[in-house]
Amino acid sequence: MDAQLVAFTGVAAGMVAMPGADFAVVVRNALASRRAGVVSAVGVAGGLLVHTALAVAGLAAVLVAVPALFRAIQLLGGAYILYLGCRALLSVLRSTPGSTPGSTTASAPEGRPGAGREERSVGGVGRSLRQGFLTNALNPKAPVLFLSLLPQFVPAGRPPLPRTLLLALIVVVLALLWFLVVALLVDRLGPWLRRPRAARAVEAVSGGALAVLGLILLAGPLGAV
Repeated sequence: MDAQLVAFTGVAAGMVAMPGADFAVVVRNALASRRAGVVSAVGVAGGLLVHTALAVAGLAAVLVAVPALFRAIQLLGGAYILYLGCRALLSVLRSTPGSTPGSTTASAPEGRPGAGREERSVGGVGRSLRQGFLTNALNPKAPVLFLSLLPQFVPAGRPPLPRTLLLALIVVVLALLWFLVVALLVDRLGPWLRRPRAARAVEAVSGGALAVLGLILLAGPLGAV
C-alpha cells in the first residue's frame, strides 16, 4: 500500500470538508432545489479542477512571483463572495415571515406536487453552476496551496507529472463526492429546512458566512496596499 497516497487522501479530505464559501454556496443552492445543489457541487469541483491543473502545470507560481496579480484576483474573489452573501441577506430581509427566501409566487401544476419548484430550478441551473465554479475558482490561495502541497507527496525518484496528476484527480473526486453528499443531505432534510422559519435561518447563516468570508478575503489585499 502506498502510505504517502493514503496520507495525502486524508489531508485532502480534511481540506475539502473544511467549511467555507464552497460549503455555504452548495447548502444555499441545495435549499432552493436538489438540482441547484448538485449543479453547484459540480461547479465547485470544476473550480478545483482549474486550481489543480494550474498547480500541476506550475502556473500557480506566477501568483507568488507577481504579488499585484495575486492581490487583484483575491480582490475579485472576495468581492464576488461578498456579493453572494449580501444577496442572500437581502433575500432574507425582503421575504415575508411566512414565505421562503428567494421563493416565487408560481405554484406547482395540479397533480404534480413540487413540480413548480423543480421547473423554477431549471432556469437557475446555469446560475448555480456558475456560482459554485466562481466561488472556488476565484480563490487565489487554492492553487498556491496545491503548488506547495502536491510536491510533498511525490516519492523521490518518481516522475513528478503522473504522480501530481493522480493527486490532483483525488482532490477533485473527493470534492465532487463531498459536495454532492452535502447537497443531497440538505435536500433530504428539505421538508424541515424549507419551512419558512428554518429556510430564513439557513439563508441568513449562509449569507452571513459568505459575507464574512468575502470581507476577510478583501481585508488581506486592501490592508497590504
